[in-house]
Parts: sequence; structure tokens; C-alpha cells
Amino acid sequence: MSAGPAVDPRGPRFAAVITTVVLAVVLITGWWPLLAVQTVVFAIGAFIGLRPAPYSLLYRYLVAPRLAPTSEREDAAPLRFAQAVGFVFALVGTVGYATGVTALGIVATAFALFAAFLNAAFNFCLGCEMYLLIRRVAPSQAS
Repeated sequence: MSAGPAVDPRGPRFAAVITTVVLAVVLITGWWPLLAVQTVVFAIGAFIGLRPAPYSLLYRYLVAPRLAPTSEREDAAPLRFAQAVGFVFALVGTVGYATGVTALGIVATAFALFAAFLNAAFNFCLGCEMYLLIRRVAPSQAS
């Protein structure tokens, strides 16, 4: 079961850079409405698809045209799973900040920031690796 067409792997890394900056700003300022916006960005990527996700659109229209074409492609399913994991952490962080449980907001946001930073700085997608591990441990019935 595919989550859609394969994607240029440079796009998710670009998205991880933006996400890292957004989450760092949230941790520095405590401004949870920005975290709420990031939560929506994660939700679009996870539940609607990577193609209409805001950072994907920025990459496709502003960055990709300035780069040399690549034939390298990456399966979208692990990336969408990673977006879903980010969504959960960002949602918990948003709820924590918005309800005055600031420690919860900080911890959840810090976990999301850690994962985004790993992808941005080292091209290591923690959510993607979780997806692959889950698939190995609990293979689908269709396999």
C-alpha cells in the first residue's frame, strides 16, 4: 500500500530545516500559536499528503527549480508516517502551552525539534526509521 508517488528526497530535508527553525522559535519564545500552525502543517503532510503540504509547495516552486534535476526518489509512506508522529508531538505541545501546562508544551516541542534537527542536519529521518522498524516487526497482511 503506497502513500502516493515517490518524492525528491531533498524536499523533506528542506521541510525539516524550516520545521527546525519554527520549533526552535517556539521553544525560545513560548509562542504556542506558531506551534499550532506547525501542527496544521504536520497534519496536512500526514493526512492529506506530502504534495499539498505547505513546505512541499515552497520547495517545489521556489527551491527545486534552482537545483539540478535528480532521479533519486524516496517512498512517501515513511515520510507521511514521520509527519504523523510530528503531528502528535506538536499537538501535545500546543495543548500543553495553550492550557498552561508549559512543561508539557516544552517537552513535546523539544522532542519534535530533536527529530526535525536530526533530519535537517544529518539527513536522518527518525520517524521514517520508526516506520521501517514497525513494518519489519509487524508486517502488513498484504505482504
